[in-house]
Amino acid sequence: MTSRIRNAYDIRVEEGVLTPDPAQADVITALERLETDLGKRGLFGKPPEVRGVYLWGPPGRGKSMLMDLFYSATPEPRKTRAHFHAFMARIHDLVKQWREGDARTRKAVFGTHKGDDPIPPIAKLIASEARLLCFDELQVTDIADAMILGRLFEALFEDRVVLAITSNRAPEELYKNGINRQLFTPFIDIIRQRCVVVETAGARDWRLDRMTSAQVWHTPDDRAGFDDLWRELKGGEPEEPAHLTVLGRDVVVDRTVGSMARATFNDLCAKPLGPQDYLAIAQRFHTLFLEDVPILSSANHHEARRLVTLVDALYEAKTKLIVLAAAKPEALYTEGVGAFEFERTVSRFNEMQSKDWLAHVRD
Repeated sequence: MTSRIRNAYDIRVEEGVLTPDPAQADVITALERLETDLGKRGLFGKPPEVRGVYLWGPPGRGKSMLMDLFYSATPEPRKTRAHFHAFMARIHDLVKQWREGDARTRKAVFGTHKGDDPIPPIAKLIASEARLLCFDELQVTDIADAMILGRLFEALFEDRVVLAITSNRAPEELYKNGINRQLFTPFIDIIRQRCVVVETAGARDWRLDRMTSAQVWHTPDDRAGFDDLWRELKGGEPEEPAHLTVLGRDVVVDRTVGSMARATFNDLCAKPLGPQDYLAIAQRFHTLFLEDVPILSSANHHEARRLVTLVDALYEAKTKLIVLAAAKPEALYTEGVGAFEFERTVSRFNEMQSKDWLAHVRD
């Protein structure tokens, strides 16, 4: 009997939505095994221990697409899918609720738990919500995340939670050279024990192939091209808001898919955002679709200044930028306060459209 994940994959190949890639065969096999194991029953009604999967490899090899197919196809009813960054943001928020809440608040959110350690009640809460956790793009760059992960996932595994993870890095490469990394290495051991690690090292970067052959600066007469490129690159994945914590504030990007984001000029430049906000956005997303950029003048020079700061942050982070604007870069801001300085931004806009820029693979 054909597995659900393989059937979903074959249908998309037959429809021409996907191009068959032999390098993805091992991934399909690993996900088939996980689908089968999730359907097994344990003794006395208790779910059995199931090894998850950890898919890693360079960007654009189809990891997120295959995870999306698996998540949609698996019959496991108690499942959650999230970008890893969003999951950890929620964990930190739960830690804050535990530490700042009184006994009544703690009980309302977490149930009855003894002691002051927030990790066991948080793990119990997550386990009560889902047996299968599917995470996209696991990466660890924050010491606060590194200190939590080992203990959190050890507790989750004790409650028979199963992981399906994608990452650009092998487990051993996570948090490499990070502060107090020796405190993080138990998490690597846990991943190796509880997940089958599969490398997705196909020769082709499908997303990069599409982007380097596409037009990345669009004007209003080509809005359809802008929308089509967004739709192609995100595949069938759902959009969701991303919350970035910047200097204690919650910066929300409403339309995101994994490490891609889509926002309007007003979303990012008409609001009082500053350099730290734009740096956080640039570091969080490898691709930004920026739409409805207007002609700039003295009347909106504050917004123009923010656009300059945003582009500087994206440029330094090597973030790819797809733009829908009222005019070509050279005609966006020709007179008014800051128009002369804007010429550097025009130069960066043009460089960021080049094939060399678009071909760069960011870690």
